[in-house]
Amino acid sequence: MSTDTNIKAYRHFLETPIDALLEKTDNDAHLAPLFQQAANEVPAYTDFLRQHGFSGTIYNRTDFATLPLTTKDNYMRAYPLAQRCRHGRLDQCEMIAVSSGSTGQPMFWPRSIRHELDIATRFEQVLHDSFAAHSRSTLVIVCFALGNWVGGIYTANCVRLVAQKGYALTLLTPGSNIDEIFRIVRELSPSFEQTVFAGYPPFIKSLLDRGRSEDIDWPSYHLRFIFAGEVFSEEWRQLLMTYSGSSQPCHDSASLYGTADAGVLGNETPLSIGIRRFFAENPNAARDVFGESRLPALMQYDPVSRYFETHDDTLVVSGDNGVPLLRYHIADSGGIFSYDELIQIVNNYGCDIDTSEARHLPFVYLFGRADFTVSYFGANIYPENIMVALEQTPISEWVSGKFVLEVDDDSLLDKKLCLAVELLPQIATDAINTATIATAVISQLQRLNSEFNAYVPLAQQKIDVTLWPHGHPNYFPAGVKHRYSRR
Repeated sequence: MSTDTNIKAYRHFLETPIDALLEKTDNDAHLAPLFQQAANEVPAYTDFLRQHGFSGTIYNRTDFATLPLTTKDNYMRAYPLAQRCRHGRLDQCEMIAVSSGSTGQPMFWPRSIRHELDIATRFEQVLHDSFAAHSRSTLVIVCFALGNWVGGIYTANCVRLVAQKGYALTLLTPGSNIDEIFRIVRELSPSFEQTVFAGYPPFIKSLLDRGRSEDIDWPSYHLRFIFAGEVFSEEWRQLLMTYSGSSQPCHDSASLYGTADAGVLGNETPLSIGIRRFFAENPNAARDVFGESRLPALMQYDPVSRYFETHDDTLVVSGDNGVPLLRYHIADSGGIFSYDELIQIVNNYGCDIDTSEARHLPFVYLFGRADFTVSYFGANIYPENIMVALEQTPISEWVSGKFVLEVDDDSLLDKKLCLAVELLPQIATDAINTATIATAVISQLQRLNSEFNAYVPLAQQKIDVTLWPHGHPNYFPAGVKHRYSRR
């Protein structure tokens, strides 16, 4: 990336208000240049098109949809990293992140400042529209893991870029060091009008749980939250809002749809959260609209930054990056709605949603990873169904929110549904009645999961719950990415 290009992009970001950055309409004028630059400048993509016999010209989204899909296997792993960069030059990108490797071998994803500025706009949208950080002094504490993994460093860089636009933002990067986070909050948060925790949802929950056990008065710090990396329920969000003393869940938290390969693709907005909370209270409507017995994450996105399509109920994304993405089959289960389409749908269901301050951006929805699902009597049991039960009172006062779901054999070699649940640090296993948790889980499965009701015989609609101390190595080892199911 040339110095002049970076300087021009930096100046544009600094000098352009967020309203102007997001006023672009949902058109397809950017698709032809994106394709042409990749076809002409990226050696791997030039060869990829030749291998797939594509020699056409792209003028609009209809033409764009004729391009072959790129995947990790047929493109990312098939060509050397440098060949997937412009002019075959890896040294034109000054940063490289590493994917988590949760679905395979970790991969390298380079980017330059120009691509980081594009993602910083997503953070500015959250900080401006949800947290009003343009008018409040704000302490941002980055709790994502630091190092080569994409979350921590990327978040820190983007928030710092937003601060350069005149926002009263101050940034710290303790990562997952809870003791250091507590020290920061106690000593520095009182000097700011609000404090933002940015982190992986289960970690933020454990952070608040431990703070409550140490008598930290979370509401006094006016907490806001930026999440990424996991789909959570609205009951979970409400629990954190209760802990933090928030009365505005649509404005005091926002989740990002982020990946190492594509950056931040979309973000929750007050509007998308309001719509999602309506669907959480109306599971039949949610099943009608989204097609599954679990509630997806719902976000808005800028189609000029990240252009979405669908393929067999999974997502395809295109956008500029260190490795340009052209119809990249990211394979997350989900779909898209135009702004007008989804607003009409929720109105038809009787949801009187306030759109007076909403940005007219399209919506993307995505479900949690399908590889965390277990099958029981032919019914797909989703982790999201279990999460809702564990977030009910009084269960949420006993458990961390982490669990492992699996199907095992009983003494007669019949199948049984099993749930290992992690307790909070201060809770003893003999202090809790597992029947209370089992009853709540089955109740929520019957309410939310139509397959569970239809496929599982009534006599087998039960679950074997075991309780485990916090951080037990059998199910909840520290320092590794948690898996919610075993097969």
